[in-house]
Amino acid sequence: MKKENIFKFKKTAGWFVNQLIIASLITIGLSVMGCNSSSRHESYTNISEESIKKGKELTEVNCQSCHQLPDPSLLNAKTWEEGALPAMGPLMGIFNHKGQSYTYRGDAQMKGPGALASNPMVTHEEWQNIIDYYTATAPEELPRQDRAEEIDPELPLFEILEPKLNYRNSHTTFLKIREDRRAPLVISDATTLKTYFLNNQLAPIDSLTTIGPLTNIDFMGQSEALACNVGILMPNNQAHGTALRMMRKPDRWEIDSISVFSGLHRPLQISQTELNDDGKPDYLVCEFGYMRGGLSWMENQGRGRYEKRVLSTLPGARIAYPLDYNEDGQMDILAMFAQGVEGIFLYLNNGNGSFTEKRLLEFPSVYGSSYFELADFNKDGLLDIIYTSGDNADYTTILKPYHGVYIYLNKGKDKFEQSFFYPIHGCYKAMARDFDKDGDLDLATIAHYADFASQPEEGFVYLENKGDLQFDPMSSPKLEVGRWITMDAGDMDGDGWTDIVLGNFVQPSEFSNPEIDWAEAPPVLVLKNKGNP
Repeated sequence: MKKENIFKFKKTAGWFVNQLIIASLITIGLSVMGCNSSSRHESYTNISEESIKKGKELTEVNCQSCHQLPDPSLLNAKTWEEGALPAMGPLMGIFNHKGQSYTYRGDAQMKGPGALASNPMVTHEEWQNIIDYYTATAPEELPRQDRAEEIDPELPLFEILEPKLNYRNSHTTFLKIREDRRAPLVISDATTLKTYFLNNQLAPIDSLTTIGPLTNIDFMGQSEALACNVGILMPNNQAHGTALRMMRKPDRWEIDSISVFSGLHRPLQISQTELNDDGKPDYLVCEFGYMRGGLSWMENQGRGRYEKRVLSTLPGARIAYPLDYNEDGQMDILAMFAQGVEGIFLYLNNGNGSFTEKRLLEFPSVYGSSYFELADFNKDGLLDIIYTSGDNADYTTILKPYHGVYIYLNKGKDKFEQSFFYPIHGCYKAMARDFDKDGDLDLATIAHYADFASQPEEGFVYLENKGDLQFDPMSSPKLEVGRWITMDAGDMDGDGWTDIVLGNFVQPSEFSNPEIDWAEAPPVLVLKNKGNP
């Protein structure tokens, strides 16, 4: 697929997507990453080899029906015993074991897709075998990050600016840099339930109030937009998400109280596209959900009516891009799922309203897939994948050395090969742009679940491309004031240089620095690109 043929996919910096709370509470670390079952450590020497062997066999039978086979090496023994396995129990019909109750945060009585097993999938003896296998063969502690180069505490390319909009405890769920000289920056907040429009001086000139948190706004020109209302922010299986139309009047924006369509399971992104070549705009919908969710498109039937076409019922649909992937004139879809099953999927348009699914990349569910986008890094005319892992709001909130930003180079024929990894605890998003205009793509990254106590500079890292996928990492202590969950990049002031905006979402963290009060930080910080001297 050639770079110039990509559909003009939107920069969806605010799907909250990425939010701590919208993060997967059931992605609890189940996948293959090399078996570690032969090792033992002192805390579990009393476990019999027979029980370990039986537990391994049981996982191979029971634990790969919907995701990769679990591997003990991805988490330490304590996290398996006290976090992951007690959370997994109810999903297998085990709600208590040896006097310990397993708390399930969803709807245990839910029926239909996403419902819990009606009967236990294993006996209690077999469940103990599984526990023994994981706790006895997992490492005592995970290895530390392998970062070859320290992060430079200087950002010479950028000037850090605060907006003339400030309030405590900001919970920014969406932000966007727009090609609108009147109000180039848009911010949505989940606590105030307001969307703010800021001018070039970073002063608010307009705002509107919404009935729920907005996780995405798809602007269609200068006077119309579609807002994605997530409904209930906390994990749930309810269908309270809606799509709301926004309209710009001469001096203000207004939002329609009547939804365009509703009944969505915690949607993160709704974007306009054209999928059936009938001349009417359709909408691509990512429902992150909890036990329920999915990827679908709303087929425009005319006269304000839409028919929902389901592409996948997997929960965790987080972000999707429409593009003509195979250059056949039909709009295809690339999407990421991040709930239980984590991966990047291709949906090829068959031309008759149907799509064929193909899994391009699959990741361990403990990875916490948080974002991906497309860019041609090696200038071969093929779009590569930039991917981040670091969503850590589940039952396994330890620091993980495999969190960070990855580049998968496109080798053709739907094959992508990992060619770069930079470790960042809790990495939440990475955007590839030629920020310094030297002819190659740099990376701007944020980490909502960084090691703020020991490495607060991880919260924002700028990776300057030096060629051959070699990058110089940079940050600034001035950026440690907030806990960044959203980010966008664009030319805010029309000077031809790509700026960056970071959105603050205040939330406690066991790895926080007690000397920094995120609640006092502004809702956003702007990194104004000064250009090369």
